[in-house]
Amino acid sequence: MAAIGKRGAVTEAAGFNAEADVQSLREAMKGTGTNEEAITKVLAHRTNAQRQRIKEAYKQSVGKDLADDLSSELSGNFRCVVLGLLMLAPVYDAYELKTAIKGAGTEEACLIDILASRTNAEIKTINELYKKQHGNTLEDAVCGDTSGMFQRVLVSLLTAGRDESDKVDEAQAVLDAKDIYEAGEARWGTDEVKFLTVLCVRNRNHLLRVFEEYQKISGRDIEDSIKREMSGCLEDVFLAIVKCIRDKTAFFAERLYKSMKGLGTTDSVLIRIMVARAEIDMLDIKAQFLKMYGKTLYSFIKGDTSGDYRTILLQLSGGE
Repeated sequence: MAAIGKRGAVTEAAGFNAEADVQSLREAMKGTGTNEEAITKVLAHRTNAQRQRIKEAYKQSVGKDLADDLSSELSGNFRCVVLGLLMLAPVYDAYELKTAIKGAGTEEACLIDILASRTNAEIKTINELYKKQHGNTLEDAVCGDTSGMFQRVLVSLLTAGRDESDKVDEAQAVLDAKDIYEAGEARWGTDEVKFLTVLCVRNRNHLLRVFEEYQKISGRDIEDSIKREMSGCLEDVFLAIVKCIRDKTAFFAERLYKSMKGLGTTDSVLIRIMVARAEIDMLDIKAQFLKMYGKTLYSFIKGDTSGDYRTILLQLSGGE
């Protein structure tokens, strides 16, 4: 029943008792009105494995699905967070991807956030779950909703074929850097396929060497070149890949910052990252956030959200 990661703000509750938690949740939903505070107290302080046990115990003693009951009791962003917390990590990812694709328009940010940051094993599981739940493949869904080079990058990421070894081929790294340079900065127009071949296939250590070599050859950082050479979703996905290769926690810290900066809040991004990373690397994301922006993630969430939604996010952030 271990936690998902080693650096999560949410850790196993000591003296965990699923039946007692079920009792608390039933009390919170009884009568008129709902006690959101009691729901937060339980769900934001249990690991995903513990929440699964609570779901089982609830079904056993009530004969109903906990997610269904909570769904009918709650509303708005608070409801989104709670329902997300009740799903297993890959189930939540698959659900978010389905939500991003269905309906008018596509939330490209969701496709990028998830597919650029997950491991091969995670993507394979998401693919399997998606197929099981929806009948069609995630690749078919993505292809039906995106186009051009952006679609090709997503399809490449969906194959979950990135080399995950540690080995760096020095000669190949130099060649890769040269290929990217010649496909972009050194020519009129951009050969995006070269970028795809290197950025979606090579392992992390190798790519870090490629980025160093690229800087030497071009005199620019790879991120600057991507910004100069690409635009729109294609630029976003390639930048996300580079950032995740360099430091995944910095990537998520930046996404959180941008979701709350300025007028209004992009709640879908904020919720997705807080729910998905709470138990994996939230402590590191918080540290990066402070380092990059000079303010705590806690203070940002506090200033940008309100009510029960704010309370549960603050709990998931692990406090100041």
